[in-house]
Amino acid sequence: MKRATVREIATAISALRISRSTRPALWVTIGGLIFLATAQPTAFGLEFPMTTRLALPLISESKNLTASGSLPQASLSSQMAEMAVVAGISEQVEMARDIAGARRVAKSLMKIDYSWGDKQYTCLNKLWTKESHWNYKAHNYRSGAHGIAQALPAVKMEDIASDWRTNPVTQIQWGLRYIYLRYDTPCAAWAKSRNHGYY
Repeated sequence: MKRATVREIATAISALRISRSTRPALWVTIGGLIFLATAQPTAFGLEFPMTTRLALPLISESKNLTASGSLPQASLSSQMAEMAVVAGISEQVEMARDIAGARRVAKSLMKIDYSWGDKQYTCLNKLWTKESHWNYKAHNYRSGAHGIAQALPAVKMEDIASDWRTNPVTQIQWGLRYIYLRYDTPCAAWAKSRNHGYY
C-alpha cells in the first residue's frame, strides 16, 4: 500500500465540496492532526536511536548464585521489621499531634535518648507549656519562633528533618537536642526561661 503525501491529501480534500464557512475549520483540524502526528512520540513510547545496544557480561565472568531456603524468609522478616519501624514512627507522630500525646512522646524520647528522669520531665513540661502549650502548630508572629520548642529561627529544626512544620516528633527531637547542647538539662533551660523570659 502506497503512503499518501501531504500534497496528495490536500488535493483530495480540495476536491471535496465544502462550504466556504466550514473550510477554515477543516484546515485547522487537518493542520492540528498533522502537527500531532509529527510532534508526538510513537505509540510504543519514546523513540530510541538505532545504535542502542545492551552490553551483557560474558558467561565466563558471571557467577552462579543459588538461593538457599532461608533467604526469602530472611528478606520477608527484614521487610516486616522495616514496616514495623515505619508503623511505630507513624503512630508516634500521630500521637504527638495532641497535647497529651506530645507529652508522652517527649517523656519517652528524653528518657531513651538523654537518660533524663521525672524531675527533668517536670521542668520540660513547665518550659514547653509556657512556650507553646505543647502545640506543634504554635507560631509567634512577633519573633518568628515556631513549634513545641519555639525554635528561633524555625528553620533550625531542619537539622533533625525537613518536615518540622508538620511533624511534632521532629520538633520534640530538635527541642530536646537544643536543650542538651545549650543547657545540659531541661531544669537548667527552665531556670534560664524563668530568669530571662526565654531560653
